Amino acid sequence: MNIALVGNQNSGKSSLFNILCGEKQKIGNWPGVTIEEKIGIIKNTNHTLIDLPGTYSLIPYSKEEEITAEYIKNNSVDLIINVIDVTLLERSLYLTTQLKETGIPIILALNMCDLLEKEHLKIDPKELGKLFGIKVVIISSKKKIGVSELINEINSNNYLNEKIYIKKNQSLEKTIENRYDFIDLVTQRVLKKEGNNSDNKLDKIFLNKYVGIPIFVLVMTIVYYLSTNIVGNTLSLFVENIIDSSILTINDVLLKCKTSEWLISLINDGIVVGVGSVLTFLPQLLVLFLCINILENTGYMSRIAMLLDKLFHWLGLSGKSLIPFIVGSGCSVPAIMTARTIENQKEREKTIALTSFIPCSAKLPLIVLISSFFFPNYQGLVAVSLYFLAIFVIVFLSFITKKRKSEESFFISELPKYQFPNLRYVFKDTLCKCWDFIKRAGSVILFSSIIVWCLSHISTSITFTNDISASILAFLGKSISFLFYPILKTNSWEASISALQGIIAKEQVVASMEILADNTKNIFSSGTFSFFTPLTAYSFCVFNLFSAPCISAIATLKQELKSTKKVIIIVMLQTLFAYILASSISIIGGIFL
Repeated sequence: MNIALVGNQNSGKSSLFNILCGEKQKIGNWPGVTIEEKIGIIKNTNHTLIDLPGTYSLIPYSKEEEITAEYIKNNSVDLIINVIDVTLLERSLYLTTQLKETGIPIILALNMCDLLEKEHLKIDPKELGKLFGIKVVIISSKKKIGVSELINEINSNNYLNEKIYIKKNQSLEKTIENRYDFIDLVTQRVLKKEGNNSDNKLDKIFLNKYVGIPIFVLVMTIVYYLSTNIVGNTLSLFVENIIDSSILTINDVLLKCKTSEWLISLINDGIVVGVGSVLTFLPQLLVLFLCINILENTGYMSRIAMLLDKLFHWLGLSGKSLIPFIVGSGCSVPAIMTARTIENQKEREKTIALTSFIPCSAKLPLIVLISSFFFPNYQGLVAVSLYFLAIFVIVFLSFITKKRKSEESFFISELPKYQFPNLRYVFKDTLCKCWDFIKRAGSVILFSSIIVWCLSHISTSITFTNDISASILAFLGKSISFLFYPILKTNSWEASISALQGIIAKEQVVASMEILADNTKNIFSSGTFSFFTPLTAYSFCVFNLFSAPCISAIATLKQELKSTKKVIIIVMLQTLFAYILASSISIIGGIFL
């Protein structure tokens, strides 16, 4: 039997899918898009279950909703399991009325039943099933309540299929009105509310137009302070000691094996030092991902999107633009893809162009490196200042590029219930993101570090050399070092070539500096980079944060914009803007300091 799992976003649909199918599932992408496709076999049955993208209506407004609507319309579906958040019954039942009108048998799964008492709600599932003419099962995917009853209901093949009374041959507006009238009737008869909703009290604080944004600033400051200072820095020192010990151990083993000098240098100075310099910052990333995941799972981030919606429209963006910006703190690639949910083409392209200004996880190693060395007493504040500088840059660029007359789009999103985050999910998602970072360090950074070492040990006459100033890398760096003089206040080919490698991967900036730093434990204590001052270091960081994104993000830009010309313009203008901003900070700061 072919079963479609349908429901609103954040209704617990995907969690139920994982419980029903367990390991018997496969994950891919729907044809032609990067939206996730999940298909599985329900445990102890032969039933195929398709987890369709979350939707609020069968009249699509986004690519996800279009996939769901088209699948139900054009595929052979024997049964629909409609998962709804029982605490948001009235809003969720609109989709149910549309599904009922398809004539496909439905089982209504009232999810999150464990929250009914907390929300002071009482529901009559039998009356609900009678009014809709469908089977109703009370479940909780989080607590695994009612799952076996749901499976038994699926296997029973005893589905009611009475039609809802909706007048035909009438306008769409009248049909929608009839649906809402029916939903209003149903909720009055099956749902009873007792007491006050605690969410309303919290929303009066977090959505307050006067204190909502200051609270958000405070929250993000705490997140970055924990990530780069208190917790993350302590754990990083532990990882750094492990890497230092590994270098000594590997060196001893290679010497005992009578390994040649150049190979020892390649392994230690190129591979271990290059990759290790990036892995040292893994604890900071772990703490950052953990904090962001917790905020998202409590329901707070959805409220920030709503709070900033008016501001975004004033800047010529969509309220949905905040979602790519938040995702961008992890990685620019999925963030750029997330902008697909924005219907208005101009707003979508503008959001895509601005997303890479957000400091992603790959930029955090450089932020931590500079803030910890030059601003040890204010490390957290300096790190968060760069984050909010990115927000200022986005606001500034959005405002100056805003057109006076533009087509407005609408931001439709639910406000999920405030809840204690599912720690199992939070930790699992955090570890997955950290593992992706490790894989990146083990592939792109490893390859790039080897290339840097080779170029720094091969002379322009194509012979091996230990004199790095005579290497090909030095020749390339010296040819562009003058460009960075306004930022660095000196000609440094080492810093210039390191910044240039940010186009490969932003983590590679730190890895390259580590390789070129004369094997000194602290990069800025070496003779190579001792010229840096707090001001020039901050300016150098600003340039690397806001210049052209990595090659993976550029490829994604090309994929989403479908235009090589637009991508070239975005990359060139972004790099030029980063150069002007960093130079201005260095020059103006030098005048006043």
